Amino acid sequence: MARDQRRRGRRDPRAVRAREAALTARQDAAQSFFDMDSAQKFVGARLAALSGLDAAAADPLRRRFAAAHAAADEAAGQYIAVVDAHDLDDEDRSMIEYEDAGRAMHGVVPVLARATETLNRLAADLAPLLARAEAALDDLAPLLRTAREALQEAREAVDAAAAAGMDTAEVEAEFELARGGLAELTTEGLGGLGLRGAMLRAGEVAESAGRIAEDARELAEAVARTRNGLASVRTRVQMTEGRRARVEDAMSELRREYALACWQDLRGAPEAMGQALERAGERIAETERAASAGDWRTAPRALAAARAELKDAERRAARVDDRVRDLREVKADPSGPLERARFTVRDAQRLAVSAPGGPAPAHARVLDGLVARLERAPGLLQGAHPDYWAYLSELRAIEERARDVVEVIRQELAG
Repeated sequence: MARDQRRRGRRDPRAVRAREAALTARQDAAQSFFDMDSAQKFVGARLAALSGLDAAAADPLRRRFAAAHAAADEAAGQYIAVVDAHDLDDEDRSMIEYEDAGRAMHGVVPVLARATETLNRLAADLAPLLARAEAALDDLAPLLRTAREALQEAREAVDAAAAAGMDTAEVEAEFELARGGLAELTTEGLGGLGLRGAMLRAGEVAESAGRIAEDARELAEAVARTRNGLASVRTRVQMTEGRRARVEDAMSELRREYALACWQDLRGAPEAMGQALERAGERIAETERAASAGDWRTAPRALAAARAELKDAERRAARVDDRVRDLREVKADPSGPLERARFTVRDAQRLAVSAPGGPAPAHARVLDGLVARLERAPGLLQGAHPDYWAYLSELRAIEERARDVVEVIRQELAG
């Protein structure tokens, strides 16, 4: 009998209208389901994109999406259950069955619509965050480019250093670390670092590559400097060895021609020069050994130590040479240094007198004292063996003190 009723339903105009209405309701429900499913997939994809760029900003939205996703899945389940329960492709249903199907289809539409609305609100909140993150992503490209260029420059510097014969193992290891950090970004997106982390990593790679290039260049330059420096230092050693003989002659002259007080502070100068030259030779040998081993970090330090020893030897030679010259000059013309000192004091006196209000009492006392010292200075040359060095040192001290007074007065006048 039910089959007969269904067959009559096919001929019953009311059943036909009810079926058409149910089909329309099913189409509306299908459209609502499609809208919800599209919104669910869209929000999921956009949220995944934001999470990759800015995990912190995405965290609150991920929690909201979890709830919205669960509600959407539940709504989808209700829709599928309704569709499975009402076969509208069967034209032999009764009017009542079609009406029940229509009501069920209409009933699921609001459920789907609410889930879609929730997802759309989430999409609206997500949009500005993702837009800002994507805009910031544009800043990552030049940072990556800068990092790649810095790595290329570092590679060239390391290769050049290796070609120069230096041991590049240390900088090579640092280069591989930096290169690996950049490869993580370029081969795996943001490498799970997020946008901020990726930008920070790119900057770190560029900075590290810059240091590597600088270290490699410095080492390569150290090779050239050390090789050139070795030749220069060897020449200086030969020259200083020659000066040592002249220093011995000069010390002999000092002992013969001048009182002990004139040269006693220079005693042992030739011997000290010899010791400094010996130490310089040891440092040169150390430099050569390090260079032969490709240790271009130790070699420059050893070479610098050799230069320091040579400088000490040369300084001792210069002191002896200068002392002999000065003593010869003052012995030949004791009045010369005296007149120079007197001129300096008089110049200071003229400046002090020209100051507004005349010379300041403090300056006048100092200058008067210098005049008195000038008068006493010739007394240092009395006796069979004059102390020319004490005489010259006193006059130089007077000149220096007068120049100090001049400087103070000029500062006062300048306000």
